[in-house]
Amino acid sequence: MVLNYIWIAFFLVAFIFAFIGLLMGDTTIFQRIVDSTFTSSKTAFETSLGLTGVLALWLGIMKIGEKAGVVNALARVLSPVFTKLFPDIPKNHPAMGSIFMNIASNMLGLDNAATPTGLKAMAQMQELNPRKDTATNPMIMFLVLNTSGLTIIPTTILAFRASYGAATPTDVFIPILLATTVATFAGMVITAAWQRINLLQPVLLATMLGLVAFVGLVIWGFGSMDKDTMATVTSLAGNFILLSIIIIFILAGFLRKINVYDAFIEGAKEGFHTAVRIIPYLVAILVAVGVFRASGAMDMLINGIAWIVRQFGLNTDFVGALPTAFMKPLSGSGARGLMLEAMQNYGPDSFVGRLSCIFQGSTDTTFYILAVYFGSVSIKYTRHAVACGLLADLVGVIAAISIAYIFFG
Repeated sequence: MVLNYIWIAFFLVAFIFAFIGLLMGDTTIFQRIVDSTFTSSKTAFETSLGLTGVLALWLGIMKIGEKAGVVNALARVLSPVFTKLFPDIPKNHPAMGSIFMNIASNMLGLDNAATPTGLKAMAQMQELNPRKDTATNPMIMFLVLNTSGLTIIPTTILAFRASYGAATPTDVFIPILLATTVATFAGMVITAAWQRINLLQPVLLATMLGLVAFVGLVIWGFGSMDKDTMATVTSLAGNFILLSIIIIFILAGFLRKINVYDAFIEGAKEGFHTAVRIIPYLVAILVAVGVFRASGAMDMLINGIAWIVRQFGLNTDFVGALPTAFMKPLSGSGARGLMLEAMQNYGPDSFVGRLSCIFQGSTDTTFYILAVYFGSVSIKYTRHAVACGLLADLVGVIAAISIAYIFFG
């Protein structure tokens, strides 16, 4: 519903700006807007077509890992932490297993596995809910961890960068990992503080210190390098990690006596169907954004924000990527369209193009997740879920900007 209103608003604002432009003597503005619709729809189709191979590859690899039990293994590793974050759920309750599976699947980018387990977790937590129309503390913590979007492998973003001709598509891998880690840490801390969960418990304290140490160590290490060395090390580290994941998943499948080839083909088919399914969504959002930009409304929005930022004496390089950040809590497909639009207009290897990718990967779609998950169990009163989710999003945006300046500024 939110995306529906946003989509309509893009066209209405574009028409208003076009009419104003015509009154001011710009007789070609309607032609530019109409041309943008054809150009944007063609770009959407070509983007999806170029995405097919990469999605098929990675979803094939992920299917091997899923069948080899990598998701279950990761869930067991996360178990000591989540039992402390969800104190209101009995230790051996089935909801805990579904939560572990959902978070582990999200971390590995297994959306097809994450959504069913997430909905199942919500239904199981609803069984423990004494007030069926009101969100419980475990539900809110669970959804904030989902909206913070911790993902180890941002498959789709890397695939889009490759399809847009980025010199090194994986150069945003480490920055995205850092930004999403910060957002997840913030969401966990904010929600735990709101729910008065003791963060000084040894397991939670060790986890938080570990996350802080990881982010701090990586930023310190890369911050001490010059830009050329940083680019080389980032590319090498990102490619090494991704290749290692491929090898580990294949070896895990082999050791578990999984038919690795058949599992890959099964996942690759899902990748192909995913690429086809997103064509209408890409066409819809890219045409709307293209019309919005062709009318001059996008430039006015960005220039207005840039003017405000300059009044505080700050660098304005990041402003061009902000539409992606603004859209992300509202619509994943909308944010994806704005990310692609930024790469198309500024270039995939520009600062704005890279920052848009980091924004896209640093958090998840807050309002969509809240609507789907709460709606599945008929929750009307969400309590502090929206506030905690948006605060985590805000921290993720600030982290993404800071990290982008360190790596690419």
